[in-house]
Amino acid sequence: MSVRHRTAKNSSKPDRDPQVAAQKDMKPTSIPSNSMAVSSSLNSIQINPRTPKTPRSPRVGLDDAEEGVELSLLGEEERHQATQDLDEIDEDTSLHKKPIGAKDKRNMVLLCVLYLIQGVPLGLALGSVPFLLREHLSYSQLATFSLASYPYSLKLLWSPIVDSVYFTSIGRRKSWILPMQFIVGSLMLYISLNVQKLLDDPADNIVELSAVFTSLVFFSATQDIAVDGWALTLLSQDCLSYASTCQTIGLNTGFFASFTVFLAFNSEAFAAKWGVPHLTLAAYLKFWSVVSYAVTLWLLFFKKEDKEPANEADMSIKAVYKTIWTICKLRHVQILVLIHLVAKIGFAANEAVTALKMVEKGFKREDLALVVLIDFPFQIMGGWLAAKWSRGDKPLRPWLIAFLPRLVLALVATLIVLWFPAPPISTGFFFFLILHTVVSSFASTVQFVGISAFHTRVSDPLIGGTYMTHLSFVQLLNTFTNMGGTWPKWFVLKGVDILSDATCKVAEGIEVKATECVSDHGKAMCKEINGVCITHRDGYYAMSALCMILGVILLVVFIIPRARRLQALPISVWRVKME
Repeated sequence: MSVRHRTAKNSSKPDRDPQVAAQKDMKPTSIPSNSMAVSSSLNSIQINPRTPKTPRSPRVGLDDAEEGVELSLLGEEERHQATQDLDEIDEDTSLHKKPIGAKDKRNMVLLCVLYLIQGVPLGLALGSVPFLLREHLSYSQLATFSLASYPYSLKLLWSPIVDSVYFTSIGRRKSWILPMQFIVGSLMLYISLNVQKLLDDPADNIVELSAVFTSLVFFSATQDIAVDGWALTLLSQDCLSYASTCQTIGLNTGFFASFTVFLAFNSEAFAAKWGVPHLTLAAYLKFWSVVSYAVTLWLLFFKKEDKEPANEADMSIKAVYKTIWTICKLRHVQILVLIHLVAKIGFAANEAVTALKMVEKGFKREDLALVVLIDFPFQIMGGWLAAKWSRGDKPLRPWLIAFLPRLVLALVATLIVLWFPAPPISTGFFFFLILHTVVSSFASTVQFVGISAFHTRVSDPLIGGTYMTHLSFVQLLNTFTNMGGTWPKWFVLKGVDILSDATCKVAEGIEVKATECVSDHGKAMCKEINGVCITHRDGYYAMSALCMILGVILLVVFIIPRARRLQALPISVWRVKME
């Protein structure tokens, strides 16, 4: 999950722009865009939206062939002038880099803080809370709670409204950031005051729990849309490339603070072992609600938003939705969207259930948090290596190659759960888990960078036409990329319970059919009749096998041949004609 930048930079005159004139002669075909995502370790949680794409100089990211296509759209005189301008740009960027000013430094800190506040509720809803609920809920009930992650994958549906509706007296971005941040702080305060009631009997309060955390993620996602847009005007042109850095720092710090750090300090065993205070969910939420209120008040009284200049490429709400619908009707886009929706089915069970199953088998939450923390720097290095492999005219090659190791690693993860040793686990097994997690996240990162490179290549505003059309490409493809990892979770978690077989053994030879033996409710129902709840068949293994088999079939029959065809298409066919 995701929306990027919002303001356009193309202000050329419509009647005199040779590129637009050339586009009028071309038929609409297909389009995609750039997906920015960061995956956490153990592949069970994914943060899928993010970074506003930074406007670039015309030369950046274009190979010789692409540059030739672009220049061929111009007349001879314009082509000569463009070539001269490109050389000057290269000289300027390499020889005259300006130091970062004090104003930009302050604004970078502000962006980091705003993204940090977004990351906190995401880390709770997608990371730590499902682990806190695991022993109290069945997997079907956890499937209901998993719906809380959907708003971050569906931001495209309301992002045009956030971009277009605002109070001029407050500012285009602050009109949304201020109320969203205040609501996020209020929701965290509400949860902190009612956490005892909600978590003491989560089975009876699953609807309220799901509704509150879904709302929390929804308002955080809406704030993210506004912050992404503000990032492009908050920083100077020379420092725009740091917007993605600020987002990476802020969002991941907030996410891992709420997932990794919180899970560790919330463990009573960890607190006793290291002599640190035990951190409750209520105290954690109260702290961040105060931070959210404080930042909101500071923005309201001390931070003035500069007025954004009117731009020819800005569209009305109706025009943006019409553009998105036009893009959706293109054949190449429909194929790419379908690929995104089915690409992650093969490892869906691994990502949604494996970590929960390991905790169920006795793996301590604080040890899980440590594995996630150790894995994080390897993800950063993996991203750098994957970016090198994804350069050139075949960025989908590493994306396709990484499918095989990811499927094999999903099988290994299933076997790890099957043969998980009785606690306490040995040091050697713990290091094996770390190794498996690092390799798994590396393969995931390779896929992410590869598909992002392909989106960038076909959706570049220099190639795809107007800047707003490019933004629609980006938002549309990000939405379906995120949904590809989100929609299977509900079905996988429900499937684990459906495919499980459990009985309540009352006496020797007397057994009563039980719904499940995982949650407190399932165990209590059996205990009421003086029985012992026994699981004869764990649906996790059947669900994992089903996902992997479907994944292999889809990969061989559909994903590989279709992806290769899309990659082989000339860049020109990804242009779209807007009337």
